[in-house]
Amino acid sequence: MAFASGARHSGLGRQPVWLLLLLLLFSGAMVTRLAWLQLLHGAENRQRADENRIRLMPRNPIRGRLLDRHGRVLATSRLTYNLYVQPREVSDEAWPALRDRLAALLELPANQLEEQRRSGANSEGFRVQLAENLKPDQVLRFRERSSELSGAEVDVDVLRSYPHGRLGAHVLGYTSGITEEEYQRLRDQGYRIRDRVGRSGLEKVFEAHLRGEWGGQQVEVNAAGQVQRVLGEKPARAGKDLRLTLDLPLQQAAEKALDGVAKGAIVAMDPNTGAIRAMASRPSFDPNIFSPAPSIPQWAALNSPEAPLLNRTLQGFPPASTFKIVTSLAALESERYHPGSTELTTASYCRAGLCYRDHVSMGQLGFPMALALSSNSFFYRAGINIGGDALFHTARQLGFGQRTGVELRDEESKGLLGDKAWKKEVLGEPWTDVDTITASIGQGAVLVTPLQMARMYAAVANGGWLVTPHLVEREPQRQWIGFQPDTIATVRKGLRLAVEQGTARALNQSNLPPAAGKTGTAEDPPRPVHAWFGGYAPAEDADLVVVAFGENTGGFGGTVAVPMAQALLTAWFANVRVAAPVQPVPAPLN
Repeated sequence: MAFASGARHSGLGRQPVWLLLLLLLFSGAMVTRLAWLQLLHGAENRQRADENRIRLMPRNPIRGRLLDRHGRVLATSRLTYNLYVQPREVSDEAWPALRDRLAALLELPANQLEEQRRSGANSEGFRVQLAENLKPDQVLRFRERSSELSGAEVDVDVLRSYPHGRLGAHVLGYTSGITEEEYQRLRDQGYRIRDRVGRSGLEKVFEAHLRGEWGGQQVEVNAAGQVQRVLGEKPARAGKDLRLTLDLPLQQAAEKALDGVAKGAIVAMDPNTGAIRAMASRPSFDPNIFSPAPSIPQWAALNSPEAPLLNRTLQGFPPASTFKIVTSLAALESERYHPGSTELTTASYCRAGLCYRDHVSMGQLGFPMALALSSNSFFYRAGINIGGDALFHTARQLGFGQRTGVELRDEESKGLLGDKAWKKEVLGEPWTDVDTITASIGQGAVLVTPLQMARMYAAVANGGWLVTPHLVEREPQRQWIGFQPDTIATVRKGLRLAVEQGTARALNQSNLPPAAGKTGTAEDPPRPVHAWFGGYAPAEDADLVVVAFGENTGGFGGTVAVPMAQALLTAWFANVRVAAPVQPVPAPLN
């Protein structure tokens, strides 16, 4: 009994030791954990705590507006309210209940909300847009019940707006939401996942000028997500407005003039400065459908074979008889011809075993009348006599085969001057007289853009200066080509005769000042022919060049393209040309 009693006494004696060891063990674990949390990961945990307590509410910058030359608005911004969900705050288990509450409250299809959440999921945890363009009553209902909709939010967004719809769409361009790949590349430049970026036209070229800078408000919230106080604020900086050279009424006239063709283009330009007053392409599109995004049928239409997104004013086409101006200038600047020279015109012209027909057979003609009547045989002979090298040299002097310098550089084709070097390199064949013959009337391996064509007519109209076309107001740039004055005078006489008694007689109207110009009908086998007209007015002191083009219309330049040019010149001289006072620019959206 004594032994047993002693054993119990010994066990009791050791109990405080075990308790002390256990206490020290738990205390050590707690100290270690505290050191881990506060010393090793203190900064990280403080940041997480702040994230739970402090919210950054970003504020969109207002994108700069696009204005016409008199301050009339061509592109601006509008506010819209969108519904979002924060993925980090709504688990997969909690989502169905939130989805159904939102669907019932805002009268939105639950399956649509489900699809939007699924398609918008991202690895970064950015909020997902569930619905867009909410109505005022939907926004009000959400605000009243927001405390019951944790993880969902309604926020304002800024979308691009084009008040004139399709007008000038290819020039203005459009914007769309930034992609995740773009965001990763551009976020160091201040872009956010909710940003919209310029995709084409001037919206793309002047993205940095127009976009502005994000702002935001830092606020403290409680456990329910309610704002307690504002900790700091950085106002968003609006983008800068951009004043264009376009004239809204003339642009409207250009768009209407193109209604008569399925595909085509019009350019109107100041021949002395290169300022583009109108630039239109058909078929066109409404850039508003990209705000916020086109539907599946709309996207399919945009990518149809008709290519409505393609700016045809900057694409190359065979110029046909409008190119005879180049042949005339090259011949008159050569030692072979002078302003009083004549050349034979015949019903056919044969060379190298081939014969070419001509609708003009009037014997000897000078350059002015040959241009007015558009004699092919005259220019076949002139081209052969001066040679292909002289012809293409003059074409390059006039800006063909190169970009014009217009701001839409990435969308502009250089066209094609298929000279000897090109044919040898691309086709592996030597140059022949047939190549010279076809090139002298603007066929064969020759492609020019309507804007390049306008640049050539401007050089004739202004006395021999090659201007740089531009869409944004800036100091004009031009260079002297070096043609002799009597060379220019001879060609100008021919272009005036074309309107007075030649292929462009339809432009000889009493309500217009004397005009000058040249028609063209370009072959494009196996498709129908193209229709061209280029010209300017007034003939002696031009202030507007117009180039009209109808793609594969099957009609002649005089019957298809001249009426389009006439519509623009009528609008210009009836209303637009009068110096309009600069309109007070409306205040931007706040």
